[in-house]
Amino acid sequence: MDLSQDTRNILGLQLPSDPRWVNLAGISLQEILTDHAYCEQKAATSCISIIQRHSDKEKLVTELAPVVTEEWGHFRLVLTELQKRKLKLGKQRKDEYVNALLDFQQKGGNAEGRLLDQLLTMALIEARSCERFKRLSEGLNDEYMKNFYRRFMESEAGHYTLFIGLAETYVDKEKVRRRWKDWLEYEAGVMQKLELRGDRIH
Repeated sequence: MDLSQDTRNILGLQLPSDPRWVNLAGISLQEILTDHAYCEQKAATSCISIIQRHSDKEKLVTELAPVVTEEWGHFRLVLTELQKRKLKLGKQRKDEYVNALLDFQQKGGNAEGRLLDQLLTMALIEARSCERFKRLSEGLNDEYMKNFYRRFMESEAGHYTLFIGLAETYVDKEKVRRRWKDWLEYEAGVMQKLELRGDRIH
């Protein structure tokens, strides 16, 4: 995936992050790294949860298993970065962005619809993370941290593609396309309502 283009065009995001966010994040590096570490940890556990709930779907299990390892490896990388800077891993914070996305997931209905929403939620989180990491890789003053986040940006883009592909494996592609459009519109509304904070990845 060519990330030299506008990330919104590639990922389909309807609303770009406020450009002021990068400046705030640069001031709150310990908080951003702490929040980032927990984001990677939650990504790993979410993949484990999906595997457990859908262990009968061989392709899903096979493709998500290495993502679990990768996401946990990312957690360790961020933790190492904190320790190298003699910073502490703070406490996990309430993730208002992810909680708002979970509110939009189908709760009843059929199993296919619930699986679709789970996969699209993960795809959307990866897409927004990719967009945020791209901003950090371009907007931070620290050259080392720019490269640090460039690597994460490329990884998140691959995960976004994987979750969309898995959705299209188990659900009709036209249904996926329609529901993804709903998700993108909903996520833009969530982004508009969230307080601009420099201590959160989302």
